[in-house]
Amino acid sequence: MGKNKIGITGWGSISALGFDPWGSYQQLERHYLVQDAYGHWMGRLPVAAESRIIKMCSSDKYYFQVDRSVLLAITAAEQAVTRAGWEAGPGLGIQIGSSRGATNTWEHYYQQWEGGIEGGLSPMTSPLTTLGNLSSWVGYHLRSGDMVAEHSVTCSTALHAILSGVTWLESGRVTRYLAGGTEAPLTPFTIAQMKALRIMAGVDDYDYPVRALDLEKTANTMAIGEGAACFCMEKEPSEALAWIEGIGFSTEWGGTPTNVSKDADGMQRAMRMAWEEAGCPKVDAIVTHAPGTKQGDAAEMKAIQAVFGEDLPLITNNKWKIGHTLGASGGLSLEFALLMLLNDRFIGIPYLVGALAANRPLETMLVNAQGFGGNAVSILLRKGNKY
Repeated sequence: MGKNKIGITGWGSISALGFDPWGSYQQLERHYLVQDAYGHWMGRLPVAAESRIIKMCSSDKYYFQVDRSVLLAITAAEQAVTRAGWEAGPGLGIQIGSSRGATNTWEHYYQQWEGGIEGGLSPMTSPLTTLGNLSSWVGYHLRSGDMVAEHSVTCSTALHAILSGVTWLESGRVTRYLAGGTEAPLTPFTIAQMKALRIMAGVDDYDYPVRALDLEKTANTMAIGEGAACFCMEKEPSEALAWIEGIGFSTEWGGTPTNVSKDADGMQRAMRMAWEEAGCPKVDAIVTHAPGTKQGDAAEMKAIQAVFGEDLPLITNNKWKIGHTLGASGGLSLEFALLMLLNDRFIGIPYLVGALAANRPLETMLVNAQGFGGNAVSILLRKGNKY
């Protein structure tokens, strides 16, 4: 990193874990996946979280129009700035991305168009289905935001937002940065797309529908989930929940539909970059990207072994619990790491031998994300001084 210390001073999330993610993570052997009417496993918001979304829609006449991904982002962002104690004002950058964007809204308008609705499409079709809805609506809700941007870098989107936040803060052009990712992909088109890729979890394949990091599985076991996570970042704060010690990024060209090679060369480079930038400290644990697919999980483990050799950190994952939230997944993994640092407790994976019993003091954690297109991001966190 540069000479500036970048700290995380607040965070917020919404996912299948509801509004008590740490309490849910401590339910060590419980996953939060449910099945829809067709048997598809998915990470859906629980009733209490859904009620909050409905209540938010009632708070502003415009919120009934915006996409679900926007509402998830607003919910997570509101929690984050409250925890950080931020007030509305100048000097704030907002960058919240999504892999798929306004999926629900787009599918709704497309069905109208395909059905030949009288009078044609609504004039709100374009503004309400563009990626630009995300951060701009969050800024509207917070009544803040001088630099407001959105992006899509598939499943590493949320961590790419963190990279941008570090860069903007180090430049001095903003003093506070709200970064994260959001995704609401539980729609017919998205589910059909994932089924076409043949990576979805089967109905009765395993006791846990998603077997992330199980290198002995004989079938792909990915399930998609909805959620959002946002983080308040500041330069040189007096206190921080965690410090961003190193960032790493890379893109590889694997010659496959996903551009991820069998050895995950891009992930190797990203991890090394983040680790070396932090000064090559001892890494206590890694939160992996591992979505539950045979090739993706195996490739990431090869990358971790290539970087760290025989002295492996503790390794964990949260997709077996909440599903793969695509563009938001890196943010929810970052939250998972942050919670473990704050509580000084490692949370393992129940179906891996010995994983739940493994524990040691946690000082540093590495968080990985990788997306279609071969892009990879790693962020190294160090425990902060704010509890």
